[in-house]
Parts: sequence; structure tokens; C-alpha cells
Amino acid sequence: MKYQEDLDIAQENKADNKRLGKQMRRTPERKLDEIFHAEHEKAFQDIDCLECANCCKTTSPIFRDVDIKKLAKRFRVKPIQFIDQYLRVDEDEDYVLKLAEPCPFLFDDNSCSVYEDRPRACSEYPHTDRKKMFQIIPLTLTNAEICPAASRIVEAMRNI
Repeated sequence: MKYQEDLDIAQENKADNKRLGKQMRRTPERKLDEIFHAEHEKAFQDIDCLECANCCKTTSPIFRDVDIKKLAKRFRVKPIQFIDQYLRVDEDEDYVLKLAEPCPFLFDDNSCSVYEDRPRACSEYPHTDRKKMFQIIPLTLTNAEICPAASRIVEAMRNI
């Protein structure tokens, strides 16, 4: 994989990331958001999701009711039929893909067959350009092990 080095760095620094998370929590909220957003823009100048698609190959998004309705409509089935065919309830009581590896909507060229109707969790991934980043620091540290862009962003955060 082209971006494997970024994922390896995240894995190597996994233990240190707890300390980094504490450091991030001490950063004023607005400043933390500004840094994250700047690093998000920088990372995605170099990273092409279609060359990677590791998130689609290794994890499942959470499907909210609105996502299920939208995709059921796309497939011209009832929401319950979509659920029965593609989803299961996880340990957090969220709907996720039955088979998360890889996503059943992922084409061989890493494009998404339901891109226009993809779940919100997919369209916002890796969630590094949202407001109130302090709320999802643990998620961001986890995503660094899945997404090379998130890995680069987390590594840049070591300099705050």
C-alpha cells in the first residue's frame, strides 16, 4: 500500500498517543480546531483516498436511520430489507456492515458504488475537519491507525 509508512508510524506511536491526547485536551478548543483544520488541508493535498481506501477495506461506518433510508431507496428496497441484507447491530447498538472487510459497496478501483448516497460517517471520515475536535480525540487517535491522512495529522499535532 502506498501509504503504509504513515500507518506504521501510527502503530509505532500508539502508546505515546495517550499522552498526546492529554496534551491536546489542554489546548484551547478554538486553537485545537484551527490546528486540526490546517493539518487536515495539508494532509489531503498529498493523499488521494482512491489510492488508499483502507477505511473501506478494514472498517465499517455506523449507519444512521437516514443513511439506511437513503440507501434502501437507492436499491429500491424497504429499509428492513436493506438492514437484513447488509447490516448487523454491534456491541454499541449501532448498525454496521455485516461484512466490514471490505465494504460491499467498494469497487476494485477503490471507488464507491453508492458514493452519492454513502453514509454520513463515510462522507465525514476521518472527521478531522469538524468543530469541537476535543470531543473526538480518542476516535482521531484510533483513525490514525486506519487512515494515512489522520496519521499525518496526529503526527503534526505532536508539535503543538
